[in-house]
Amino acid sequence: MRGLNGQVLTGGRSLVLVSAGTVVLVGTAVFAVGCATGGTGLRDGGPARSDAVAKASPVAPSTPSDPSPGAASASGRPFKKVDPVALLKADPKVSAEIKRDLKPCAGKEYPVDVSYGKVTGSPAVDIVVNVLSCADALGRGSYVYRADGGSYENVFSDEQPPVYAEIDRGDLVVTKQVYGKSDALAYPSGEDVITYRWNGEAFTEQDRVHSEYSNVVDGGLQPAPATSQKN
Repeated sequence: MRGLNGQVLTGGRSLVLVSAGTVVLVGTAVFAVGCATGGTGLRDGGPARSDAVAKASPVAPSTPSDPSPGAASASGRPFKKVDPVALLKADPKVSAEIKRDLKPCAGKEYPVDVSYGKVTGSPAVDIVVNVLSCADALGRGSYVYRADGGSYENVFSDEQPPVYAEIDRGDLVVTKQVYGKSDALAYPSGEDVITYRWNGEAFTEQDRVHSEYSNVVDGGLQPAPATSQKN
C-alpha cells in the first residue's frame, strides 16, 4: 500500500504519474466501458471537505485516452481508459481547491493515480481516482466513479488529507494516516484503514482498523497492535 506522505508502507509501490499530454478534453465524447476487472482492480498509471458515504452525482462524459498496448482487465480482454484529469475537472463534487491545484508536477505529468475494477456491483468497470500532492505525494483526495450510460457518477469522495483509496476484493478500502500536533509529515502517529461496501445506492462503512505507531526500530516506524471495529 502506498504511504500517504510518499512513504512505501507495503508492496514497494512508488509514485506513478498519469500523463494527460496526449488527451483532448472534449466534454461531449462518450466513454465506452469495457469488461470488468478482477476484485482487486487494475491500476492504470499514476497517482477540505469529506463525503465519506457519498450519494451519486452526475459527471459529464469524459474523453478516453488510447489504451496502452496490452492494457486489459483481469479477464484478459482489453478495455479503454478514461482521462482522470478531465473527469475530475468536470465533476461538481470535486472542490474548487483541488481543481485549482490540479496541475502537472513536471512537464505534462499529473499527480493522479487511477484504478479500474469492480466495486459498485455494476456490470461496467468502476474507476477509483486518487489526487496526490507534487511535493510529498500526500493523498489530497479520493474519488470513485460509476459508469452510467455515456457518463460517470461520483459515488464516493473524501477530501480530508491524507487519504488514499483502493479496490480490494470488491470492497473500497480507504487509508488515512493520523497525525498528532507535533508529528512530522514523514512520521504519523498511526493510521486508519476503513473498508466500505456498496449497498446498491451508496458506500457504507463495514470495518475500521486503527493502528498506532509507538516504537522506532532501526530508524523505521513499528505499528502497535491494531484495533478493529466492524459495523
